[in-house]
Parts: sequence; structure tokens; C-alpha cells
Amino acid sequence: MAMTTQHRNPGGRFLAAAALCIAFGLGACGDMGRFQVAGPASTIAAPKPAKPAVHTAATEREHERILLSYGGAYDDPKLEALITKTVNRLVAASDRPDLAYKVTILNSGAVNAFALPTGQLYVTRGLVALASDTSELSSVLSHEMAHVLAKHASIREEQARQAAIVTRVVNDMGNNDADMTALALAKTKLTMASFSRAQEFEADAIGVGIAAHAHFDPYGAARFLTAMERNAALKAPRASLDPRTQDFLSSHPATPERVQNAQANARQYRSPESGERDRDTYLSAIDNMVYGEDPSEGFVRGRRFLHPKLGFTFQAPDGFSLDNTAQAVIGVREGGTQAMRFDVVRVPAEQSLGDYLNSGWMENVNKASTETTTVNGFPAATATAGGDQWQFRIYALRFGSDVYRFIFAAKQQTPESDRSFRAAVNSFRRLTLAEIQAARPLRIKIVTVQPGDTVESLSHRMQGVDHPTERFRVLNGLDAHTAIKPRDRVKIVVD
Repeated sequence: MAMTTQHRNPGGRFLAAAALCIAFGLGACGDMGRFQVAGPASTIAAPKPAKPAVHTAATEREHERILLSYGGAYDDPKLEALITKTVNRLVAASDRPDLAYKVTILNSGAVNAFALPTGQLYVTRGLVALASDTSELSSVLSHEMAHVLAKHASIREEQARQAAIVTRVVNDMGNNDADMTALALAKTKLTMASFSRAQEFEADAIGVGIAAHAHFDPYGAARFLTAMERNAALKAPRASLDPRTQDFLSSHPATPERVQNAQANARQYRSPESGERDRDTYLSAIDNMVYGEDPSEGFVRGRRFLHPKLGFTFQAPDGFSLDNTAQAVIGVREGGTQAMRFDVVRVPAEQSLGDYLNSGWMENVNKASTETTTVNGFPAATATAGGDQWQFRIYALRFGSDVYRFIFAAKQQTPESDRSFRAAVNSFRRLTLAEIQAARPLRIKIVTVQPGDTVESLSHRMQGVDHPTERFRVLNGLDAHTAIKPRDRVKIVVD
């Protein structure tokens, strides 16, 4: 959850269907949330561009939106230098060496990359952490350059505009024909998805060609597509719709067919043994890079959420898994029968918390259930609300000048579930100075394999990650049967 002094008032009414928003972390629901305004993006341009990227008010707004959604730009001069060198090589080897590209490294642990029509390219540090060498990174950058060269990004913008028009028209139709409404929306989405798939295969072919002509190993694309699939499989049970946690596969379908096509494309240029991978230089560049969540926006450890900058923590009920999104902390209980949302809102100091709960931002609040209370010395209020399929328990709590909301949803509310919700709220407290000082980000550390080291022994040195052995193999491009050898350099995660 981003931290700034900039607040946004909840817009509109919080419908009973908000449980879906809670469960999936959709920030647009009720326009609730707080955003971090990022600093300037790091810029990487091709040498002596004849036609620099065109910047308009619209593209600048889109750029700012992306920064807000992905935690801002990640500042790492060593990594920026590597990407600068890589992009320059790719641009010089492309069919349009006159074009300029601006690359922003996003401060997000998600594995993602995308392009705007103007030549603005975005790559997350999570993607950089997953890649094993420069050729794999070059495959991503050349793929995104290919979207710009083939004008895919421009076409997608037009498709999105058309889809928005269709959606508006269908919504205007009302509920006169529900089947017709659903069919019209489904057809629009299928058309865009099919078109996107064709674009991805075309961008793969163009990108592999650019990388090969730049003398990178063209098989880097196939290796990285495989790594992304394995990485996605590790986190599949906790998939999220928040942009910061979405990965490359959300918008770039990676299938066995696509990996096979990438391999076929690579075979047109050189054998698997040839081409530059540049692994040692790459590993040196990412050594000590932040991995996963940035504590400056709060982070999840098990069922606990900690926000060192704001100075608080709380623990979700038993059985919940937490996801720290750009707009809120989202929790879902195993089985999907309960969910929670934790966020921050602007409430006038003169307005009581009880009055706020009944002010209309959420429908069907039972005003008779409203009660004032305290949570570890902080003023608070609580109430219940009902919907067709979900029952809600809501809390508002003043912490300094901010008001935090806990919104719990249950398909069947019981005394037991209500007690677990109250216990979660009662766990909200200030962090101690020692806890704040200990809240360091996880980082990638490059180590040299010593005699006697194994995948299992090195994975036991991994800290703060789930499935450490599988995570170690995925991070290092090792399949289930590959052993490590002395003097190999590998990635581990440490705090």
C-alpha cells in the first residue's frame, strides 16, 4: 500500500458487490486508495536518435499513471548502465536505428514489461531479478521494441478505445437483454485477446531477430519464457489483479507453443551454443538489487503487514493470505469464503468515526449496529452491513491524522468469524523502533558455489521467500534435475 500525504476521497457508493473488489484488489472500486508520487524516471536513449520519442500531455499522464501504479522508478546506476548498453546495441541492430527509446525501471517485484506507442519502455526490477543473463534481458527489451516498431501499441490503444465505446453502449442498454449484453462484451474481449496473441507472436519473431543481429544469444527468449512460466506457477494460488503484482504473462501469453516458436525463431540465426549470454556481467549488475516488496510501501510477512514509514502493523485472521497492492492490503481466506481490505481515507477531523461509517460510502450499513470503541488506545468505530451474498463488518480507526479502514466480508457471518475479525483489528499497533530499524528490503545476493554446496544447502540460505528450493531453481534457470558446480555464480535472496 503506497504511502504519501496525498489522499483521495472515496468516490461514489460502496456497493454490496464490493466483496469482489476486496477479494481481487480492484483499486477502482469506490475509488479508494492512496498513491505514491514517484520521482523522475531513469532515461535510456539510443545514440544520436534522428527522431526522438514524441511526448504529449496524454503520454505524460500515462507515464505518471504507470509510475503511481508500480511504486515509482527504481534508481540503480549500475543496473541502468547495463540496460543503457543493452538497449543501444539492440537499437543499432534494428531496422530503425533512428528511433529513440526511453526505458524506465519500475520499483516493483512483479515480473512485467510493456511499451507505449511513443517508444517508452518499462521493465520491472522483478523481471530483471528473474532473468539469468543479459541475453534474456535483451529478449524482453527487443520484444517490447518490436511492439513499437510494428505499431502494436498504437493499435492496442485504438482497440481499447473501441472496447470502451462498446462497453458504454452495452451499459446504456440496461438490463433489457442480459444475454445480449454479456455476449456483446464477451465478443469484444475475445477479439482483443485474439489480436493480442497474434501481436505477441509477431513481436517474438521480430525481437529474436533484433537480439540475434545484436550478437546476443537468440535462445534467451525461449529460456526466459520458460522461466516466467515456472515463476508464475509458484505464485498461482495468490494471483492478483493489482497492476503491481500482475506479471508479464497477464498480458503476454506464454504457452508451450510460444516457447517452441521462440526456439524455432532462434534456430534461424545460430546454434544454441553460439551467441553472447554475458552472464557474469549481468549477475554483477544485479548484485544487491532489491527483491520483492519495497518496505517503503509496507510489506507482508506471513499473515502480518508492516509499514515502517507509517509506523504500524497488524495481523490478518488465521487462514488468510495477504497481498499488498497499490491501493490497499487485500486478504483472502483459503476457500474464498472470507476476504478483507485495509486502506486509508480522508475523514474530516470534526466528523466522528461513527458518522463516517454511516455517511453513505457503503450501502446497507446497519446504523443500529454502529458502536464506538478504542484499539490499543486509538479511537475507532465499527458497524455491520449486508448484501445479497456477502455480510460485512467494517471498522474505521484514527491513527495520527489518518483514518484506516478494515472491511471484512464473509459469505456467512458467524460469531466465530466476527471474533476473528475483531482480533485482527485489535492486532493493529505501533511498530517499535527496533521493528522499524529491522524492516529492511530483501535483496539479490550473488554468491560463488563452493565445494560441497548443493541446491538444497544454498536454498536454505534464502530468506523471506516461499518455496525456497523451487524459488532458487527458478531464479537461477535450473530445472528440477540440474545440479550446481563449484565456481558457478548463483543468485540467492537475503535480507
